[in-house]
Amino acid sequence: MDDTPKKDDFLQLENFLCFSVYAASHAFNRIYKPLLDRLGLTYPQYLVMVTLWQEDDQSVRSIGEKLFLESSTLTPLLKRLEGNGLVTRKRDPEDERSVRVSLTEEGRALREMALEVPACILDATGLDIELAKRLNRDLRTMRDQLEAVGKQL
Repeated sequence: MDDTPKKDDFLQLENFLCFSVYAASHAFNRIYKPLLDRLGLTYPQYLVMVTLWQEDDQSVRSIGEKLFLESSTLTPLLKRLEGNGLVTRKRDPEDERSVRVSLTEEGRALREMALEVPACILDATGLDIELAKRLNRDLRTMRDQLEAVGKQL
């Protein structure tokens, strides 16, 4: 039997890797929503908090690079987090063009409540930890490749 894909196979939705990633992202969001609602965070806000829990007192630029977000997207997110008392934003005294973001005590304390989230997500995937790590590594490799090709376009 010939396993070579036919030309038509490439226009079958179930064969689109990008659609599988897109649909999986929506499924993840449905699982995250009730967990993050308990923390008072949206998913993008959660990602910002995770970057700050890893390394406090970062520039907006640094956070944006880690999350692949433009400053114009990140700034309103940070303003909401600041309004909720989780972070502070201050001009960098060494570079007035740069804004630094730091956790407040309340923002640091929220980390303890968030500790259960990753385990709940892993459990919901039905994957064992090793398969989840390998899939994550493979997706990051694919993302990096796509980013590199995108920069050449």
